Amino acid sequence: MKIKKITLIYSLLLMGFSQLMYAKQVNLPDFTQLVEETGAAVVNITARHNNKRTLNNKELPGQANPFERFFGVPQNPQNRESVSGGSGFIISTDGYIITNRHVIHNADEITVRLVDRREFKAELIGEDEASDIALLKVDSDNLPILHIGDTSKLKIGEWVMAIGSPLSFEHSVTKGIISAKGRSLGGQQYIPYIQTDVPINRGNSGGPLINMEAQVIGVNTLILSNTGGYMGLSFSIPIDVAMSVVDQLKNGGVVRRGLLGVVIQPVSQKLANVLGLDKPHGALVTSVNDGSAAAVAGIQEQDVIIKFNNILVETSGSLPPLVGSVQPGSKVKLEIVRDGKTKVVQAVLDGLNLETVADNNTVTSTKSKLGFEVTNLTERDKEKMGMDSGVIVKNISERSVQRAGLRIGDVILKISKSPINTIKQFNKELNKLKDDDPVILLVSQSGVNRFIVIERS
Repeated sequence: MKIKKITLIYSLLLMGFSQLMYAKQVNLPDFTQLVEETGAAVVNITARHNNKRTLNNKELPGQANPFERFFGVPQNPQNRESVSGGSGFIISTDGYIITNRHVIHNADEITVRLVDRREFKAELIGEDEASDIALLKVDSDNLPILHIGDTSKLKIGEWVMAIGSPLSFEHSVTKGIISAKGRSLGGQQYIPYIQTDVPINRGNSGGPLINMEAQVIGVNTLILSNTGGYMGLSFSIPIDVAMSVVDQLKNGGVVRRGLLGVVIQPVSQKLANVLGLDKPHGALVTSVNDGSAAAVAGIQEQDVIIKFNNILVETSGSLPPLVGSVQPGSKVKLEIVRDGKTKVVQAVLDGLNLETVADNNTVTSTKSKLGFEVTNLTERDKEKMGMDSGVIVKNISERSVQRAGLRIGDVILKISKSPINTIKQFNKELNKLKDDDPVILLVSQSGVNRFIVIERS
């Protein structure tokens, strides 16, 4: 029996020694030094919302928001306030802090807590709905900061680390690798997300993604999950995109983005063969808006944009972030393929309407307080139905709504007498009504307009 125990102990010691030697041989990273260098610049953020703004309007933090999973759970809603939380990081010694807009949106009081337990009341300098970036400022000097990294040097497979407050566990450290770059998510076409397998949960939102050189290279923002928890798919806003927003918020409070004025689609292998491309790449132009920068520059349908300001356009999804990163009024160079021949054209970018950015990039669908869900019309919906306004009914959860006559696929054109073009307008008009007011909807149902009244108790 003693011999077996000795043999077991020896085997365990040998296994541990072998693992240690293996780690040294393959140079597995040691994150302890990295945490020591960067951790002090990461902050915990608490946002307080008074009852008048939230509970009375039945609009708690995170409701009808695609980033809701990262908010803290509202505490004691029967009291006069609700609380949400997240993370952030300091970018200047005089107290500028980056976080996500959804962490602090509509907050009446924002508190920032450092790892050394110091607390500060934060001022909101500005926020940008399209990128989900917010800039805060605290009144202090000589604060620890994170240094800004170069996202152009990122490589798929390299190690990265996140620090944040998942599920209110402050200053938690997780690690992983970069899984992909330039990801396009739903309507978020102006953000080329960094995808990682770093474990992220609610409360990590707004915290930094850090490379092995102790530099911040992204702002942790969202996950994709069937359960609401981490499933290996985490997404961060590249730090260069975030800093562009920050600089504009500092200087004027308004974020401006360039607009080319084209509708594009991916290039398949079959299309590449027909269009004279050596491989499927670039962005295929399917339509050009009248009077747009693209129209003035002479861009045509069936052109394939393969370069933007000498940057390769690998996929159609990589073009919008490039255009959006350039200020309106800027002259840009585009390389296109037309009828199998390469051509260079120049365009002066228009400006993207701020409200359009918010509607198209931040909210793609929302659940109504009435018991149904609506979504913005896609370009395909508009073409198929022959209409360019309204929101489409995606799902119905209440039988009373069905009994009122509303159907999935109906297009809501008006609430009372107010035209509806986007989800943002839909929610705005709905919030004007009292809780017990009936809702009068003008809908297009199978091509025929009709009024539907939804009673509320």
